Formats: sequence, structure tokens, C-alpha cells
Amino acid sequence: MRTFLRTTAVVAAAGLALSACAASDRETDDGEGTTAEAGRDTFIFAASSDPASLDPAFANDGESFRVARNIFEGLVGVEPGTADPAPLLAEDWEVSDDGLEYTFFLKEGVSFHDGTPFDADAVCANFDRWNSFTGVLQSESLSYYWQKVNGGFASSDVESLDGTGKYQSCETSDDLTAVITMQSPLPEFISALSLPSFSMQSPTAMEEYGADDVGGDASAPLLPEYATAHPTGTGPYMFESWTRGQQVVLTGNPDYWGEQGQIQRVVFTIISDATARRQALQAGDIDGYDLVGPADVEALEAEGFQIVDREPFNILYLGMNQANPELADLRVRQAIAHAINKEALVAQTLPEGTEVATNFVPPSVAGWSSEVETYDFDQDRARELLAEAGKSDLTIEFNYPTNVSRPYMPTPEQVFQSISADLEEVGITVVPVPEPWNPEYLDRMQGTADHGLHLLGWTGDYNDTYNFIGVFFGAQSMEWGFDDSELFEMINEGRYQTSVEDQTAAYEAANVAILERLPGVPLAHPVPSLAFTQVVRDYPASPVQDEVYNVIRLED
Repeated sequence: MRTFLRTTAVVAAAGLALSACAASDRETDDGEGTTAEAGRDTFIFAASSDPASLDPAFANDGESFRVARNIFEGLVGVEPGTADPAPLLAEDWEVSDDGLEYTFFLKEGVSFHDGTPFDADAVCANFDRWNSFTGVLQSESLSYYWQKVNGGFASSDVESLDGTGKYQSCETSDDLTAVITMQSPLPEFISALSLPSFSMQSPTAMEEYGADDVGGDASAPLLPEYATAHPTGTGPYMFESWTRGQQVVLTGNPDYWGEQGQIQRVVFTIISDATARRQALQAGDIDGYDLVGPADVEALEAEGFQIVDREPFNILYLGMNQANPELADLRVRQAIAHAINKEALVAQTLPEGTEVATNFVPPSVAGWSSEVETYDFDQDRARELLAEAGKSDLTIEFNYPTNVSRPYMPTPEQVFQSISADLEEVGITVVPVPEPWNPEYLDRMQGTADHGLHLLGWTGDYNDTYNFIGVFFGAQSMEWGFDDSELFEMINEGRYQTSVEDQTAAYEAANVAILERLPGVPLAHPVPSLAFTQVVRDYPASPVQDEVYNVIRLED
């Protein structure tokens, strides 16, 4: 995959001002002024929020993962600039013909930050920990990804999670060989292991600082000392401090097995407001930030800042809830799909480089199909279909979120306005229903039948079709308002094919079936943008945000 990099030449005076600000922000604690050369080992990045947890096993949000990827490493990583799995702490692996046994050959000479060795025993300790979670640890707010990927735990008070997981056991044949045995095939297993949630953590540190001693309940868990002050991995950076609402600080790991790189101190400054993040960059208080609004890209480029675009690995879609009687007729849903000018929507509301979507998965994911029905922009056909369905005077509520910017939906209101105008053009009266993103909007879209049209999307976690369509359409959901056992079976059977070729074919067929049923309209794969000062070089933009800062260089 390509990594897009757009830069604009810097006016000399602006460059001097930015360098001066950056140097000022990197003065030593004793007050001695640092030169630009002495200060070039610190990278300051603006995060949009605090991490939810410093223990990645209890995290499923982007800001937690951003920090975790620099502290921890997993058995599997990704090829730089792609979502494709690649060796990391496991140098290689073998999979048995029946798809039940995974043998991982581990990298030699790796230690955790506390000095204890990373070996096969540590691998087994981590897998057995995840599978042995009990009580509040089994809540989706904590062990989300183990549930979604593995499907259950060793034991549980919840029948659907009690012994239902794919994982069976982990054994060590020697210090550098770990063998994972599954109860049934899970072809996405290797790709899923690239998630930070499955990072290798020091068993010694987890025991010392009570990693599993979580209090509270599922709605308000109280994290233990390990998850707030002692995360211990093998990565290029070690945890130094977390001042809630202000910053997380990491320092270089002097015993790192790989390249240490130039950056020896990483500061994640917490700035929740997008405008404030832009202003902090302009003032020289930070080196970079994520989720740059499309309207800010051109202005920042004109001022001499770098814009780095991630390859899109997401989907923005229009959902159509079939529990709403107005949307139960397939012809109405087809009319809505034909009414939307996706090309204009992308050009007017989404970042440069955004691709129009035809599937609910990006084209880079195996299982994407060129055979799906595309419902090309044709407003005359939309009017005909509405007339056939007896809905030429259709009035429908259209829900969209406010006060939020997502990688797949940087400006929800603009997207709503563009689609609404297209629908009004074919005679559909739109009733706008704006709601705050969290919790009102998400709760309504995913937990009730009280909605009609709505905007949502997804950023993929790893390169697997089920991570997209399985999340959306693998089971009955309040979001879509339909119960289609045939479709659910197609998607879930595809998940457990042991042959890559058979799985790809199964997912291609499932994607065709989804677009025939048309529960929603795939709209676009928007390009997420980051912005940096001109001193930042080699930022490792990744479609799955696998961005580790030891490869970054800072130059005047």
C-alpha cells in the first residue's frame, strides 16, 4: 500500500519561528536551555483523549492503542504501511493442515522492561491469562477483543461465553517455541494477533502489580495499579508517567532488541478539541496530531506544515433500519441508494484521496468483490422505484451524530447535508435527528429500533473480512432491524474456512449477498490525515495505526 505524503515549502521566517517554539518546549528540567540539536530526541504528539487503560488487554480504543504500540509488542505485527500480518516477537510460525495447531518460533534475546526474559513460558502465561478472565474482566468494556476473536472463556457465568472459545491450550516445546492449540479453526487468528490487545506483557510485572485485580463493575471498572502505572512490555519505549487529562510520557528502552532510533522521549499531550490541536501545532507546542479536519488540511499546508495521509482502511456507510416500516421494502432502500451521488459526496465533504465505496470492506481486504450490485447514481430510477413501492411521498427520519470527528466520518453534518439534498431531489422528505455521539447517538443506533436512516462507519482492526462484515452483519442487530439466518450463516461459515482460497470465495459471495439485500449503502473509504511540523521525518503512517515512533527522525 502507498503512504501518501503531501508537503509544502516553508517560508524561512515561519520555519525559524516553529523551530524556536519547539526548542523552547524541550528545555531541560534544570532550566538550562537546550539547542535544537540537544532537543531532537523528544517527540510531542497531541492525543484526543487519555488512554482508557495502559494494559492493552483491557483496551479497545485508538488512544490506548496509540500508547500501547510503543510500549508493547505482539507475536505478530504488520508489514510497514499495510494491514498485512508480519513477524514481530515471533520470527516465524507454522499452522497445521487442520488449522488447529499454531507453532510460533520466538525471537531470541528479548527481555521485558523489568529485565525478565521474553520466552515461550511468557507467551503461554499471556494466552492463559486472557482465556481465564472471570467476572468483571469478561465485560466487553474490558476484554472486548478476546471475546470477539476467541468467542469465549475457559469458564463463565454467561452461557454463551462458558467454554465456547476457540483457544484450547498453550504448551512450550523449548524456551523459544510456543504451540497454541485451538478447539476449532480460526483462520483470522494470525491477523488478529497484530492487535495491541494481544500484546505480550511481563508475567512477573502483572503478578507484582495485580494486573487482574479490577474492581467496580462493567459500567465503571476500577483499574488496578498495573494498568495505570506499571505497564511492562518489550517495546522500544518504557512507561514513565501518566498525568490524567494532561499527558502520558514514555522514555527510550535502553535494552531494546531492535533499533532504538533518535526519539528517546515521547510525550502524548492530551488535547480533546480539534481546533486546539491545530492551534498547538501552529504555536510549536506539539510536533504533530491526528484526525485533521478536511477544512484544515489546505490551510495547514499553506502555512508550511506537513500533511501525512493514512491509506484508508475503513468504511463510511448509510444505515437503513428495516424495523422502520418505511424502510422494510427493498425497493425503497434501492431507491435511496440510487438517489445518492457518491462522487459529489466525496468531492464536497471528505478528504482528498477518499475512495468511493461499493462493498462494506475496503478493496485491499481479501473478500472484496467486483461483482456486487453498485446502485449507480440514477435519480430517475430512484423515483421509479419509490413509485413502484407506493412511497413517492416518503418522509423519513435521518439520524446523524454531532460533536464528533471519526477517521471514517470527519464532518458528519456535512455528509448528512449532502445526502439529504440528494434524497429531497427525488421526493423524499428528510427529518433531521442530530444527537451527541456518546452515549446518545451510539446507544440509539446500536441498542434500539427507534431510528430510520443513520450515518456510521468502522475502521478495520486487522486485515480480515470478518472484522468488517462480521461486525456489521454476522448476527441479528438492532442497528439494521432484520433477521436473515441465511446471510448470517454465509458470513459465519466463511469465517471458519481453513483454506485462504475457499475463505476468500465465501466472503466474496457474502458481500454480493449483502448488497443484494441492501441493509445499508456503503459510501466511501475516507483518508485519515495527520499534520506535522517540518522537522518530522519518516512518520510511519499505517492503515491500522501501527505507528511506532523509534523510526521517526527530527531534523531542523
